[in-house]
Amino acid sequence: MSMSKASVILTVIVLLLISSKEAASIQSGSRSILRAVSSENKARVDYAVDLNSTNFDVVLRNTPAAHAVVEFYAHWCPACRNYKPQYEKVAKLFNGPDAVHPGIALMTRVDCALKINNKLCDKFSVSHYPMLFWGPPSKFASGGWEPKEEKSEIHVIDDGRTAERLLNWINKQLGSSYGLDDEKFENEHLPSNISDPGQIARAVYDVEEATFFAFEIILEHKMIKPHTRASLIKFLQLLVAHHPSKRCRKGSAEVLVNFDDLCPPDMWSPDKQEAVSDDKGMLGNFQICGKEVPRGYWMFCRGSKNDTRGFSCGLWVVLHSLSVRIEDGESQFAFTAVCDFINNFFICEECREHFYQMCSR
Repeated sequence: MSMSKASVILTVIVLLLISSKEAASIQSGSRSILRAVSSENKARVDYAVDLNSTNFDVVLRNTPAAHAVVEFYAHWCPACRNYKPQYEKVAKLFNGPDAVHPGIALMTRVDCALKINNKLCDKFSVSHYPMLFWGPPSKFASGGWEPKEEKSEIHVIDDGRTAERLLNWINKQLGSSYGLDDEKFENEHLPSNISDPGQIARAVYDVEEATFFAFEIILEHKMIKPHTRASLIKFLQLLVAHHPSKRCRKGSAEVLVNFDDLCPPDMWSPDKQEAVSDDKGMLGNFQICGKEVPRGYWMFCRGSKNDTRGFSCGLWVVLHSLSVRIEDGESQFAFTAVCDFINNFFICEECREHFYQMCSR
């Protein structure tokens, strides 16, 4: 992309971030875009992720975490019930929006008392409850464990009967010194090496989350109109070619292929509205970055408080990543696609007008 147009896009993106803090509320009241989106995410009761035979492989294959802990248990088991608070203390450190050390280890559990999980539990030779395993997430996906298997990368956690013992066991594997009383993670303590694969994985994780929420805002406020359809199509074409997430590229392509069905010109007309089951139409049931998104929390873009950074940071990363992946021959198309998207689909009217004036210079 030519330097002048690239710099304008980046300037627009920076101004978008600054102005989003001062933007008018989405609905009545003084909530910002970020607060409005975040408030709709229900508080999580448990920090450990419940898995079953239908989502086990998908979740573990796609997590950005480098390690995984899987607890096989039975809901009728008294020892398992007593152990759950201990397991949750450790899971709280690694999972969820308030995680102290996000992206390190994914803490999960599987209920072997459910018939749907019988074969899954058999694959891991579960002999007692609770039984804990540790290993690379990808090795759990479509994998298994046998007691006599010597070279397996999946290991039984043999000393995790309390939260303290479990965390000590994990610390030995990682060479870390995490504690149950660690304070909440602050983003300014992130290492600055952008070539770190772990950071890249966490950034892509947040880019997927931000892409989902951007389309949620569009649908929530019924912003797809006959005069905005063309700009949305252009932006989707940009996502298909240059979104950093393969899943979002695939989802954007599927939306484009089925655009007329998912986004008919009269999708929010009074007559059409009676035929759909919700206010978001058919597109509202489509997961643009896959069914695992949203996950409800941020990693690379997580602020020191739940209502800071998050979506605004993720949106910046989306737009910035698009601008730097563009080839010179695509610069004009990308420039107009981003400017038109901001003009038609950014929720703050004053901000939209200001940004579009910047693009028109």
